[in-house]
Amino acid sequence: MVSLFVLFTSLAELAWGKSVPAGPTIQLGRTTLVGRDIAFWGQEFFGGIPYARPPLGNLRLRPPVLTTSLDDDTFNATQFGLACLQLGLPASEISEDCLTINVLRPSGTPSSEKLPVVNFHIIGTVLEPEGRYRCFGRRYGGGFIAGQADIVNASALVAQSVVRGTPIVYVNFNYRLGPLGFAQGQEADNRGAVNLGLRDQIAALQWVQKNIGLFGGDPTKVTIFGESAGAIMSAILFLNADLPSLARAAIFESGSQASLPLFPPERGETDWQNFVKGVASCADEANTNMAIPCLQNAGTEEIFAGLSAAAAETTVRFTWGPVLDGPGGLIPDLPSVLFARGQFAKLPFISGTNKDEGTIFTPTTINSTEELIERLTTMFTPAVSEADLNASIAELLVLYPDDPALGSPFGTGNQTFGLSPVFKRAAAAFTDLYFLALRRFWMETAANAGVATFGYHYTEPESVTPPYDGVAHGSDVPYVYGDPADQSPASIFLSDVIVDYWVSFATSLTPNDGHGVVPRPEWTQFTSKNKAVMQLNGMNLTMIPDDCRLEQTNFINSMPVIWRH
Repeated sequence: MVSLFVLFTSLAELAWGKSVPAGPTIQLGRTTLVGRDIAFWGQEFFGGIPYARPPLGNLRLRPPVLTTSLDDDTFNATQFGLACLQLGLPASEISEDCLTINVLRPSGTPSSEKLPVVNFHIIGTVLEPEGRYRCFGRRYGGGFIAGQADIVNASALVAQSVVRGTPIVYVNFNYRLGPLGFAQGQEADNRGAVNLGLRDQIAALQWVQKNIGLFGGDPTKVTIFGESAGAIMSAILFLNADLPSLARAAIFESGSQASLPLFPPERGETDWQNFVKGVASCADEANTNMAIPCLQNAGTEEIFAGLSAAAAETTVRFTWGPVLDGPGGLIPDLPSVLFARGQFAKLPFISGTNKDEGTIFTPTTINSTEELIERLTTMFTPAVSEADLNASIAELLVLYPDDPALGSPFGTGNQTFGLSPVFKRAAAAFTDLYFLALRRFWMETAANAGVATFGYHYTEPESVTPPYDGVAHGSDVPYVYGDPADQSPASIFLSDVIVDYWVSFATSLTPNDGHGVVPRPEWTQFTSKNKAVMQLNGMNLTMIPDDCRLEQTNFINSMPVIWRH
């Protein structure tokens, strides 16, 4: 059988990018949405549909205002909307008027069909240190500062859902980024302007509840999933009681609630002031409580200048991202505290990590234990007292010794790839601190509460990245979307299998629905008595014990306040 994922690139891009004068239509209230027929894939696309009012003027730095209808008689939905304001893209491709949603469905799907709504994908691959980028689809993205809905092409994924007899409707959207979506500092906290990107996500899900039935989707069968920042955002929603009204399941790829360590917004005061100082008309308000009213009156060009100014002054840690916003907020306390109270949504999920998550977060220039300690101190200060943090870092480094054979990329022996041995030591610690330990903490908590959860460990070798990256953060994403760079039989098989598992879970809440384009092993549920995960590897697809570096992750999870999860 020829894989669905052997993409005929030129034909696919022609079909995906072609604009036609007439196409499929949807009646959204008084408005006729005119979409695009993607004949090559047997699909229909409706894109760039506003789900919230433009966050401009008085709506800038405020929660999104949901809009479920449009004012025009006809709306051109043949293209994606513009990306939200960010650095790294041409000015013609970004806008503050960016809160738009996109729907991809099998051709001819009637509104009565009630298909599962799958892959409500919030992608967030990482903008790396030293200017290194991990690229998927046509652009880089992530880290809460970059990315947009057209970063991936979901046509192959939807096509396989049809072939396997379990068709889906695919939805994704744009959300605000950087200081406009994840403002920091005391004033933002006082004015309720933090975590706005998360609130955009909720608004988009509310739009789906209201309108997806018009496209043939079932609002009671929504599965959210994301990678990296997208997984973090999706996992954070599990801390809120309203999630079951918006979705019934989730898939987390390489991210948990605190993969970006969580602090109060006041910790980012300097970064916020650097942004405001870069907005010419508001520079004098940078250290006052009146910056946001001023920013609401600034022009987009000034705001963009502020983004550039803040980026020039940024520290090694991630500047913009979710923050603790207290009682009544989206993240009222550290996830570990909420887990202990049983305060999380009891919905089924898949959660997994890649073998070498930490490599792309580790500067290739790192060459001393002192620099590693400094980076850890910067990332986790002010968690607790300086003495307690220093003691915890010292204990951590005992568990991650300066031995290349124990470092990441794991399984590469004493090879250091021409880098300092400290690189592998740091990458191993970062893999577990930000990803593996948190994934285990989250899964064990959910499983102990009786939640159906399935774990994976992705180990497919990379063929197109530097060898020191190993099986890096984000390397699984092309497999989910049917476009692995390695077109070997093993890689194509793995891509087919991953899509079957994902679609199976989203349509039936189990990865084992019995449908699929290729045979695959049963993926057993992760429980307190059966801590096993699926090893996603084209040459060795099998269940394995979830016990690698167990001593290290148990140590990390024994002191969540120190590590801010």
